[in-house]
Amino acid sequence: RKILPRMVSHSELRKLFCSADAVCFDVDSTVIREEGIDELAKFCGVEDAVSEMTRRAMGGAVPFKAALTERLALIQPSREQVQRLIAEHPPHLTPGIRELVSRLQERNVQVFLISGGFRSIVEHVASKLNIPSTNVFANRLKFYFNGEYAGFDETQPTAESGGKGKVIKFLKEKFHFKKIVMIGDGATDMEACPPADVFIGFGGNVIRQQVKDNAEWYITDFVELLGELEE
Repeated sequence: RKILPRMVSHSELRKLFCSADAVCFDVDSTVIREEGIDELAKFCGVEDAVSEMTRRAMGGAVPFKAALTERLALIQPSREQVQRLIAEHPPHLTPGIRELVSRLQERNVQVFLISGGFRSIVEHVASKLNIPSTNVFANRLKFYFNGEYAGFDETQPTAESGGKGKVIKFLKEKFHFKKIVMIGDGATDMEACPPADVFIGFGGNVIRQQVKDNAEWYITDFVELLGELEE
């Protein structure tokens, strides 16, 4: 007879969140309002083809690495285009995230950004939130000497399905964290728990039904988490 996992009560989840050693955030549609790869596609003029592929990847119809490879092959972003995107259309922080991160840092909680997006964009976001770049895990674009697109670093854990869980496992082993919370909008974030101890689904920018239906704790505003820390 299969033993079903015990459902954790909401008050236990809240206690876990308030006593976490580390909180990991997804970036696209969680920490920022946009989906980075779609913004890059729009900037490079191939928006429609890429957003259709993103939709399929988000729904789990295509393995993550295959979807990333296909989308980047369509976009072919140069180094200059990536830099111009960040300068001319910087990502918009989700309301409440700045306050939440700073409150966690005041409590000596380590904050990490774990993203299937691109390191150059995610590091820009991290700097706005005073998160050190050593706490950023994301995909690295590769460029030729002339700045043309040359692929991406396929050795990064975030380049494939299940990558966020691998990063969390690595963080636990490296820093001996007892409790890690993962917060994000997508299926890849939810799959990272376990090894994360708690998953909090976020629907403040986009609601993904699968996550809303299956997350034990689902929020649409970071103010709710700030409130938990103030109590």
